[in-house]
Amino acid sequence: MDNINIGLGFRRELTEAFLTGEVNPDFIEVAPENWIDIGGYWEHVFNKITDEKPLILHGLSLSIGSPEDIDLNFLKKIKKMIEDYNVNIYSEHLSFAKFNNAHLYDLLPLPFRYDAVKHIVDRINRVQDFLKMQITLENVSYYTTVEPEMTESEFINEIVKHSGCGLLLDVNNVYVNSVNHGYNMHEFINSMPLDSVRYIHMAGHKKISEDFIIDTHGEPVIGEVFDLFDYTLNKMKTNVPVLLERDFNFPEINELNEELASLRKIAKKHVAHELFI
Repeated sequence: MDNINIGLGFRRELTEAFLTGEVNPDFIEVAPENWIDIGGYWEHVFNKITDEKPLILHGLSLSIGSPEDIDLNFLKKIKKMIEDYNVNIYSEHLSFAKFNNAHLYDLLPLPFRYDAVKHIVDRINRVQDFLKMQITLENVSYYTTVEPEMTESEFINEIVKHSGCGLLLDVNNVYVNSVNHGYNMHEFINSMPLDSVRYIHMAGHKKISEDFIIDTHGEPVIGEVFDLFDYTLNKMKTNVPVLLERDFNFPEINELNEELASLRKIAKKHVAHELFI
């Protein structure tokens, strides 16, 4: 491990904090759908911030699991944004979010099945060929399974292996799914293709009951998720960027900075571990 890169999602509510330097992450992440074809004041703000910070795109609309054709007009806009802003990582969700161009405004689970693997790998390859770059897919939180033929980890491994895509490892989603579906979160991390991880997401969630959690991105990261993050970094051979996701219900800026500092502290420990063992 060499450099430590701790990022924060850029949201309009945080504009002043970004412009004044009250928050100073190493990189930013945005949903491209919120910024494509933007103009006026917000284009000026976006350009100013991206002039100062490396940008990762984390999309919402690709819907890699959809049965319909890939939206090439949308991908053309993504490709232009990648080129215009010198983007090295374009990530999306390993999910289903659209049918017949009707956006469902949710990230629905895919069936953990061999025919789904084949379908998704084909679509990933077409997207990568069009963009002329690797794409990165996130393990998502889900609340039901659909006729599974394999485990979630087997499903993810098959897709990464056969498509060559990167993995966006969302540690909070692993924790959420482990509680909701009763599996061992450490064994899940052990089973992931960690050499293919391009970056990591950390976020908060809402606990509904002892055995049911909703992934919200609107709460602080809890201690157990920080612990799982620590465990994950200990299993990885290389350093990757880490993003703090906060989409709404924003706390005081000092609280955001404390969360960023906690991520940095854990990451630094693993840099030291690798350098001096």
